[in-house]
Amino acid sequence: MKRTDELDRKLQERLSTGRRIEGDRLMLPDAVLRAALEGTRALTANERAALQASPLTVRRLRELAIARRAGSKAVNDDAWFGSGGMLRAADASVLTRLATDDGHWILHFSQEEDGWHICLQLLARAPFTARLLRERPVLSVTDGAGAVLFRGRLDADGECEGLWTAPHPPAQHFQQHGARFAVRPEPLA
Repeated sequence: MKRTDELDRKLQERLSTGRRIEGDRLMLPDAVLRAALEGTRALTANERAALQASPLTVRRLRELAIARRAGSKAVNDDAWFGSGGMLRAADASVLTRLATDDGHWILHFSQEEDGWHICLQLLARAPFTARLLRERPVLSVTDGAGAVLFRGRLDADGECEGLWTAPHPPAQHFQQHGARFAVRPEPLA
């Protein structure tokens, strides 16, 4: 049965990427497709429908997925559009740190006299470290519901810190809001 499912999947993939539609164009920008692949942003129902209706967009998504898996180097390798992570069961009691799934960011949490504090740390091995330290964009940390929990700019050490603004401690807050989080650059105004 598993072999049949695999064969059906491959046949469906070949049919969807092989067909041509007159006037087809890329329906979703690379940033949206990359964010979906990285898990930092789910596709909306309209975006999923657009993807299914456009073989060209499906092929582009496939190219991006293959390049991501291969870890291939490209001219824009220092480009970064966001990183996502998830609260694990082991993190559920007193939360002191969370890491993104790509391993490029760590969120540190500490309880001080004036409440909880958060520190966002960019790891030096990230391929986009030099660019982010040079450009210093405004970064935001959002929860699984999309609420902004923290906003700041990296200092020379690749960190930014501030007060935890949510009403509940970090572990409880993340559990109540989808157990996911994302670190993203803020759009330029």
